[in-house]
Amino acid sequence: MALLVWNDSYSVGVRSLDHQHTGLFESLNELHAAMMIGKANSLTGPLLHKLVDYTKKHFAAEEAMLAAAHYPMLSQHRVLHRDLIRKVNEYAARFERGEISLSVDLLNFLRDWLTTHIMKEDHQYGSWLNDHGVH
Repeated sequence: MALLVWNDSYSVGVRSLDHQHTGLFESLNELHAAMMIGKANSLTGPLLHKLVDYTKKHFAAEEAMLAAAHYPMLSQHRVLHRDLIRKVNEYAARFERGEISLSVDLLNFLRDWLTTHIMKEDHQYGSWLNDHGVH
């Protein structure tokens, strides 16, 4: 069973960003699946790095689009992105040092952050981008 399932309510109205968001869902679901079959310890490092890398690329692409469209809330949006990356990097570093292992708490935190961020923050920019020619 997937941790996250994409549906149209998550759509921000910009195809490329929706595609990237579904990629984030898939990466988090891969991490969840590894944990569910007991492979979390052997797969967590690579899957966690994949999720972090994909998230960084997505945030950069999203922020570039917002900057090009002169989105007025970009600086606040950027702060939210940096905060998540900082938290996940701290977790990954602790995992690599052997201090912690993959937990349901981390997966739930990432799931909740991602869905809340998309539904509250990202939905705010969708119409702005559409109004500025980005679909």
